[in-house]
Amino acid sequence: QGRMWAYTVGFTVLPHVGGFLGWFVNRKEIPGWYEKLKKPSWCPPRKIFPVAWTVLYTGMGYASYLIWNDLGGCSSKAIVPLGLYGAQLALNWAWPPSFFGARNLKMALIDILCLDGLVIGTVCSWYRINTVATLLMVPYLGWLAMATCLTICIWKDNPEQKPGKSE
Repeated sequence: QGRMWAYTVGFTVLPHVGGFLGWFVNRKEIPGWYEKLKKPSWCPPRKIFPVAWTVLYTGMGYASYLIWNDLGGCSSKAIVPLGLYGAQLALNWAWPPSFFGARNLKMALIDILCLDGLVIGTVCSWYRINTVATLLMVPYLGWLAMATCLTICIWKDNPEQKPGKSE
């Protein structure tokens, strides 16, 4: 019983690790560069993002634990559902360094579009395994839809500056 508690906490905390590292590494870019970008009027306030990601990472982490537990741990049945989850988590963690760190809006857009596909694949693969886990991913899908639209708008409205050209 004590060991299962540790697994539950570990799976639930794991998504936060990359999220925290992404924030920590890129935190200085947000008040300067990000604030100067042209953004749509419906862009959420900056203060919403850490709250939203805390809730979303907790839900997806716990959902991954439910899937892992239902499939008997790291079994052959878990390869696809947890592999998709791991791949989407890696792309999730890669977005902030692409967007904020490299300031590469096109790469961030490609990342989030691939992320969308992987999350949809993850949810589809989880559907027959655990309904609660699947439902815990629904807010993440909703937030990703908004984040994808936001990334598209920012990419479209902020053309990349070519070296040597002035505005």
